[in-house]
Amino acid sequence: MDAITLARELGKAIQQDQRYIDFRQAEKTNDEDLELQKMIAEFNNVKTELNAQMSKSEKDSDKIKELDEKFKTLYNDIINRPDMLVYNEAKTKLDKVLSFVNQIIIGSVNGENPDEIEEQVGCTGSCSGCSGCH
Repeated sequence: MDAITLARELGKAIQQDQRYIDFRQAEKTNDEDLELQKMIAEFNNVKTELNAQMSKSEKDSDKIKELDEKFKTLYNDIINRPDMLVYNEAKTKLDKVLSFVNQIIIGSVNGENPDEIEEQVGCTGSCSGCSGCH
């Protein structure tokens, strides 16, 4: 069996993994939450307006402060919603398994025995098996 066929099989296995299923369900729940979507739209509008204010040559510090406070409040309101907390937890779990899969692939390409590659937690200082800093 060639590497591409195995990669497709891996993709199918990931889609059957409970962490993937939980992530997709949490994503769907948030996508269907109209109140959350309104909050996200407002957050994006405030972010755009804040960036525009900060780009002006003559800055209105009071307006910037007001927008910054609104930006931070909206952000906190969004990320502390119960469904968003579930989403973030599910995303973290899925990201962790994908990172380990990536470690196995990179390690294998670098000549390591795939059966002996252990999950690395946190930054080891070596970028060879890393999917990037977070």
